[in-house]
Amino acid sequence: MTTATELNLDMPEPRVRERNAMERPGLPIGGGAFVGILAGLGLLTWGVMQTVEGGRSAGITLIIVSSLLILGVTVVATGLTVVAPGEARVLQFLGRYVGTVRTSGLRWVNPFTTRAKVSTRIRNHETAVMKVNELDGNPIEIAAVVVWQVQDTARAMFEVDDFVQFVSIQTETAIRHIANSYPYDSHGTDALSLRDNADEITEKLSAEISARVEPAGVRVIESRLTHLAYAPEIAQAMLRRQQAGAVVAARQLVVEGAVGMVELALDRLAQNDVVELDEERKAAMVSNLLVVLCGDRDAQPVVNAGSLYQ
Repeated sequence: MTTATELNLDMPEPRVRERNAMERPGLPIGGGAFVGILAGLGLLTWGVMQTVEGGRSAGITLIIVSSLLILGVTVVATGLTVVAPGEARVLQFLGRYVGTVRTSGLRWVNPFTTRAKVSTRIRNHETAVMKVNELDGNPIEIAAVVVWQVQDTARAMFEVDDFVQFVSIQTETAIRHIANSYPYDSHGTDALSLRDNADEITEKLSAEISARVEPAGVRVIESRLTHLAYAPEIAQAMLRRQQAGAVVAARQLVVEGAVGMVELALDRLAQNDVVELDEERKAAMVSNLLVVLCGDRDAQPVVNAGSLYQ
């Protein structure tokens, strides 16, 4: 795995790391809060009735107690929070990180904390088509898609300003760096190239993106190149170059096959004593066979009705 040190990235050490927050199941507390609200309303009604009927002192006492009960239960109830699957709640108390709630369902936490929602679902980020120069200096167009997920919610919230934008920018930076480090085509050599070694290149791309987004608490699951081509201004020239290379390779294969067939023909003629040819006639036969075998058009046979030398 590529590290930030290998990429010469001077990333600061994380100041916070994710830890579990103090939490409780929310259903029992929610049920208790509901009963408490009903009890407070009942006491408040009783206190008002006592005041109306002449028991002013007892009525005021009941009103105060019921108001305090309702207020207390309301404060406790504000600690209830709903956590959906694939989400987390990052808790802060007076600006200080106090933990993360990942358990889905109705949960209860300190009612005086602020709760920020962070998605922990798997996400896709597809870059736009970028024009960059590959190792040989040729302009190319390249794009990729990255599959990523928030692994450390505390670092995602507090180590970077916007972790989604951070992933986007660092992904484009890594793609540009990879494109600058390798040629588009190996041209028959054993060197890695963007076109011929897609698996190796995407593996290196994933490693570099992982190293770049690691400070934000993000895990890269996979990355793939979705677009790779020469820039339009040199595409035709490079296409002609590739076509010329393909023609040369095809011609080489044809010549190698033709030479083998000529050798086989001469050997068979000699073994079966079909005809004896001197060196001059062998050279003529080799020339004729190579013309027939290597030509682009079908040969036109000529029937020799005379002697061997006509």
